[in-house]
Amino acid sequence: MNDKLRDTSLEWPAIDRGERTGGIGRLAILAAIFVAAALGLAFLPEPIAEPAVYALLGLLAVIGVFALFALAIGLIKIGGKAPRDELARGFIDTMAEGLLITDREGRILYANRSYADLVGAEAERDVRVVERVFSGDQAASEAIYRLSQAIRAENTATEEVRMPQPVAAGARGGPRWYRIRARPVKAGERSFVAWRVSDITEEREQQETVFQDLQHAIDYLDHAPAGFLSAEPDGRIVYLNATLAEWLGIDLAFFKPGSLSLSEIVRGDGAALLASGAGGSAETRTAIVDLDLVKRNGQSLPVRFLNKVPYRSDGAPGATRTIVLNRGPGEDVSEALRAAEVRFARFFNYTPFAIASVDKSGRVGRTNAAFARLLGQTRLEGTRARLTEFVAEPSRPALEAALEAAAGGQGEIPPVDTLVAGGGERNVRFYVSAVDEEARDDEIATVYALDTTEQRALEIQFAQSQKMQAVGQLAGGVAHDFNNVLTAIIGFSDLLLANHRPSDPSFQDIMNIKQNANRAAGLVRQLLAFSRRQTLRPQTLAIGDVLSDLSILLERLLGEKVKLAVVHGRDVWPIKADLNQFEQVVINLAVNARDAMPKGGQLTLRTKNIEAEAVAAYGYKDLPAHDYVLIEVQDTGTGIPPEIQSKIFEPFFSTKEVGKGTGLGLSTVYGIVRQTGAHIFFDSEIDKGTIFRIFVPRHVETETKAPEIVPEKAELADLTGSANILLVEDEEAVRAFAARALASRGYKVHEAASGTEALEIMEQTGGLIDLVVSDVVMPELDGPSLLRELRKTRPNLKIIFVSGYAEDAFAKNLPEGETFNFLPKPFSLKQLATAVKEALGE
Repeated sequence: MNDKLRDTSLEWPAIDRGERTGGIGRLAILAAIFVAAALGLAFLPEPIAEPAVYALLGLLAVIGVFALFALAIGLIKIGGKAPRDELARGFIDTMAEGLLITDREGRILYANRSYADLVGAEAERDVRVVERVFSGDQAASEAIYRLSQAIRAENTATEEVRMPQPVAAGARGGPRWYRIRARPVKAGERSFVAWRVSDITEEREQQETVFQDLQHAIDYLDHAPAGFLSAEPDGRIVYLNATLAEWLGIDLAFFKPGSLSLSEIVRGDGAALLASGAGGSAETRTAIVDLDLVKRNGQSLPVRFLNKVPYRSDGAPGATRTIVLNRGPGEDVSEALRAAEVRFARFFNYTPFAIASVDKSGRVGRTNAAFARLLGQTRLEGTRARLTEFVAEPSRPALEAALEAAAGGQGEIPPVDTLVAGGGERNVRFYVSAVDEEARDDEIATVYALDTTEQRALEIQFAQSQKMQAVGQLAGGVAHDFNNVLTAIIGFSDLLLANHRPSDPSFQDIMNIKQNANRAAGLVRQLLAFSRRQTLRPQTLAIGDVLSDLSILLERLLGEKVKLAVVHGRDVWPIKADLNQFEQVVINLAVNARDAMPKGGQLTLRTKNIEAEAVAAYGYKDLPAHDYVLIEVQDTGTGIPPEIQSKIFEPFFSTKEVGKGTGLGLSTVYGIVRQTGAHIFFDSEIDKGTIFRIFVPRHVETETKAPEIVPEKAELADLTGSANILLVEDEEAVRAFAARALASRGYKVHEAASGTEALEIMEQTGGLIDLVVSDVVMPELDGPSLLRELRKTRPNLKIIFVSGYAEDAFAKNLPEGETFNFLPKPFSLKQLATAVKEALGE
């Protein structure tokens, strides 16, 4: 049949080398003859040569015209067909696919035998282009149009179309499927289109059969009497059948793989028993677990899981295969047995205590959900991991001893405190209980585990807090007593200096006594700072400005080896603190950092805002959620050894050599920070440096008032007077000095050793007292109580409180709105006289 098909102008361009060489030779001879004739005519006389030239040119023109006609109708061909042209044609003619080659205008250039059979062509006139073959169906026509568009864009395209009947002319039968491919082809400067058409009806019928079988299998699985699900190692559910979806109240039409997790459908920590555990073996086992599912309406559904975790060749866990059996009422034949079993399983899995059974070799058997969650990696029944593998190496001997005691039937086994292996600072307390010999199978003990991490942290925190509180009370008491002693030393030194001229030999000795007393007073102030009993004068501060002003002083303190960098945050909130005390905090931290960098380094001061939501990211358990301004002081020094980190804020603790520090620097910092209402923490790493972080609460102004300008008080030149003063002081040395000092300034002084005695003097004097100067801490009747009694008869009486503690420490015990003056101990003669003069002047 194909012999009758028309093969027009498409030829495979192959020319034999021998034929090509012979043709060129004959052409060269013919050209030489014409050249010789032209040369011969050139030597003839013009009258003779001219007709001959015309005759030669006419002959050449006739030969050229006949050659063109012969070449056009095929009588003359240039070159011959090579054997490979016949091979290609034979291969194409035997293709199973139909092949049609057309030009860009749609004219047929070639069609193989399969294409002719496909379209039912018996002669070359019956061969139709693809567009005409598939024009009888709208969907097929649209597909052909898309192919044509692709060809115009010089692209290859494929379409599959369904025809209501075969495309062969006159053929009968049912619907047929065809695959049509169109590809542009370039042959020299000419462009063609290769159409490949094949009948894929049988292939489609096989696909339909497989699809129907798959649909049946899914239908069988969906309507099975048991639930089924598959979940990834991270707990994401990738499949669940219709039965399980119906139990849970989930609409499968809206379920997408991975949109639901095990933790959403399994109550409590039960999902930990179903997740594939890290470090599992490559051996696949099935575990039986009784748990509760959570329906969409919040109700519980008791079920039994038959859970299998397959492992890949590399040991990584794959998606689980889990069968879910309904254990609800009416789903079991033996109702009583089922109810008892379900109750026990639910009790076992949902108790807050982690429970596991241990066999003779120390391997873990059954575990509940709390056990899987607590130890951070799931060990389902059958994995047979040793219990000691769950704890850190130092804790294993004690746990092994407890298991041996259980194996021996010992009744009272002390609990074992351990650290979880690989769990950082997580603490677990194990309670090991021996199993009765009658009830033993392969199990020797039941182990109960309790997470004590938070409890241990609270114990450590409480112990540290108690220690700091006790040290603070001790420091405050010592500071109070020292202040009394120092007040007497400084006061009597002032009295001696008033009676000695600078030229006297004793004058310099008395000055040394006073200077060292003042130095001791500075140490006492540091103790008061640690015990949070110093007087603060808080004000609103812009921390960036404070650090900028302080940087010049810090550069001098740090020296040339240490570089200072100040990094300011953007729009840092204001804080409220005592300016002088806060500067002291930064200076103390900077000096400590300098000493930690003997070979030089860098000190960095940073400020930034920390919102309440970001506080937890720092991991400081004692830091409540609040808006803070964070001040960081970071050095690149030697770091703080771990064994002394818990002691660095204690008074008089120092790692420096004798005579190079008092050990009060960081304790002062701690006291000032805590009294300000702020928090201080630090992180340190040996040979890398230390960073101190101070979290100061953000200050929000309640009212926008213009700051009050308080004029500076002019120094009083005349400190004498003639008023009646009641001096109340239980410390005899201080009372003696103060009485002499005031008497030397012209005042009439009445002395009282206690509050009770002061009330008696007030009654005896009959209201002649103009001013009361009283200590705060006294036996029988303290200063605030004395003030309340005096106000009953003298509501306008002026009073000066004298104390070694801060003003705030006792002001809260006074009636609201009470006015008084305050003079901190230790004080000098001049300070006492000035305070009295100012109080009387008010």
